[in-house]
Amino acid sequence: MHINPPIFSKNDSIKFFRTLNKRVNDYFKENNIKKTGNWKLHLKAFIMFSMLLAPYFIILALDMPLWAQLLLSVVMGIGMAGIGMNVMHDGNHGSYSDKSWLNKFMGGSLYLLAGNVNNWQVQHNVLHHTYTNIHGHDEDLDAGRVIRFTQSAKWRRFHKFQHYYSIFLYGLLTFNWAITTDIRQMRRYIKRGLSYGEFQSPIKQWTVLVITKIIYVLVWIVTPMLLGIVWWEVLIGFFVMHYVAGLILSVVFQLAHVVEETANPVPDENGEMENTWAIHQLYTTANFAPKNKIINWFTGGLNHQIEHHIFPNISHIHYGAIAKIVKETAKEHNLPYHEFKTMRGAVAAHFRHLKELGMKPALN
Repeated sequence: MHINPPIFSKNDSIKFFRTLNKRVNDYFKENNIKKTGNWKLHLKAFIMFSMLLAPYFIILALDMPLWAQLLLSVVMGIGMAGIGMNVMHDGNHGSYSDKSWLNKFMGGSLYLLAGNVNNWQVQHNVLHHTYTNIHGHDEDLDAGRVIRFTQSAKWRRFHKFQHYYSIFLYGLLTFNWAITTDIRQMRRYIKRGLSYGEFQSPIKQWTVLVITKIIYVLVWIVTPMLLGIVWWEVLIGFFVMHYVAGLILSVVFQLAHVVEETANPVPDENGEMENTWAIHQLYTTANFAPKNKIINWFTGGLNHQIEHHIFPNISHIHYGAIAKIVKETAKEHNLPYHEFKTMRGAVAAHFRHLKELGMKPALN
């Protein structure tokens, strides 16, 4: 059951984070390496962009049957997810490179995924990383009425089936970005005055949103039709690409936060959290498949979510190394370090938790 975690004293919390921060900084100094990405990340970026764009141009250039187009659309969806987890994510955290222009450029790859950079930075960098797993604040827990991700969310009768139907809805993540999510988020964030960095004028924000959406539709839908691909084949391929990407991204996101072990803390009567930020991250976040080289490579280190949440400005290519430091330091200070040895174990934990949350709450 997810309840408020134990309270860790502020003095002990400060001591823990100072010790951890020093050890991680010493690791980079002693090994004379930067905290940002290197050639390994650049190579991975090239591979991910190739997986998205090469099939697209092949479809445009060659006359092929629908099944072949759909197969390439699946590859494009995998490439989309790979760009999101490996390139866009590091870029928008400022960890892809020590050059700000390159971070901005790589962060802008989000437009290839049908998203909006400003909205994503507010939702992810501000709300998710600051208010991790707090109902009503962390929008990653907001699935409308359809899925109940926390005990604080209102229960509805159909939630008792959510551990069955949720997997089918997960694939709609990026498809919703392309259609409705960005519009609703931008309206909400502008109204609340939320921003990541300097607040941009509403006119500028809406202009960027409209122009990038028009370009997106022209590239991915209109161009294939103009080059002779039947409209319904274009739309099916577009949907398949997004569904594959959305399914991958959603599952990876949920395994880090919506599992049996992680907590959903509730603020006190003053709206404040009793644990400090770093301690909060340990209680609300989980790693999975840390030794799996394929998962490590493809998910952009999002399976090392604990390290990412405590050190979001360090590139994911270093998470495997600093994970040992984080785990040992947490153990020394009697703090949790939630970790699933395999992805299968994390997936099972996620759907068990969805089933638990789908049960009708007991009356007090």
